[in-house]
Amino acid sequence: MGDANRPPRGRGATANPRGRFERVEVEAVGPAPERVETELLTDSSRTVIARNRSPDVDFAASINPYRGCEHGCSYCYARPTHEYLGFSAGLDFETRILVKHEAPELLTRELAAPAWKPQLLGLSGVTDPYQPIERRLELTRRCLEVLAACRNPVAVVTKNALVTRDLDHLTRLAEHRAVVVWMSVTTLDPELARKMEPRTSHPAKRLEAIAALAEAGVPVGGLVAPVVPALNDHEIPAILEAVAGAGATFTRYVMLRLPGAVAGVFGDWLEAAYPDRRERILSRIRDLRGGRLNDPRFGTRGRGEGVFAEQTRALFHGARKRAGLARSAPALSTESFRRPRTDQLDLFA
Repeated sequence: MGDANRPPRGRGATANPRGRFERVEVEAVGPAPERVETELLTDSSRTVIARNRSPDVDFAASINPYRGCEHGCSYCYARPTHEYLGFSAGLDFETRILVKHEAPELLTRELAAPAWKPQLLGLSGVTDPYQPIERRLELTRRCLEVLAACRNPVAVVTKNALVTRDLDHLTRLAEHRAVVVWMSVTTLDPELARKMEPRTSHPAKRLEAIAALAEAGVPVGGLVAPVVPALNDHEIPAILEAVAGAGATFTRYVMLRLPGAVAGVFGDWLEAAYPDRRERILSRIRDLRGGRLNDPRFGTRGRGEGVFAEQTRALFHGARKRAGLARSAPALSTESFRRPRTDQLDLFA
């Protein structure tokens, strides 16, 4: 059996804390299991395009073929979304994955509706569209196929090199200036990546994916997210040099934020993985967030405030300029958009 203070093998969370909407908490007795298998559940949502009001992101609409994420990143800001489903933001988030099996068909119908105004779609706005189960289910691939046929612009955000599997659809979109890919590179240290993002692609594989995308003519950028003070912040110049060397042409960073239950999940992870640094890291986060572990305000939540935030901003932009990277992705176009044909919709009737 496993150590109760450490995550099960291949997972980021150490336990299942009680959700904010739950009144009863079940506490396991005995050592934690060494493994927790992934359980796939059906999401019966009848729409697939979600609306976003945050000014901190570049898109007002997004597609999420999955709820929950196997990647197991302990810091993931999306973990509290699982609490709305009656699950925990801990192990449940990375082991109980809700799957929108009809996502491609729903997307086709929504793009065909007269009410749809062509605009940038984020893929994905919450959980990674290329998490491990996508290799088998191919829902993200089929959604990209729909978007490529309709030439609707899309911004793909991922930590997984599996994105290169879909170069055929991505290059079709690129021909119409309708796609950008953000590859998240949190660290170049394989050991840190294995601990912090247990089921994501190896950092070298992510750089190889950037190179493959760039060679195929797909605009690709390097996303440093999240920047964790006293853990990976010192890597910023090396990461930007590496992504630029691989072929990325634009970049941005996001400072770690710990909304809701994420603070506890991340704190427990620190205790298990880096107990000697735990208090220093949490203290630095509080310095960034006005004495708290989280600041939900738009505009500041992605950067933080104070002396350390300014130092990080200066370090990042200095490194960005030296690497020759733009501060934003190229603008995408809706000029080539075309609605799905009637016979395509008939196939899904």
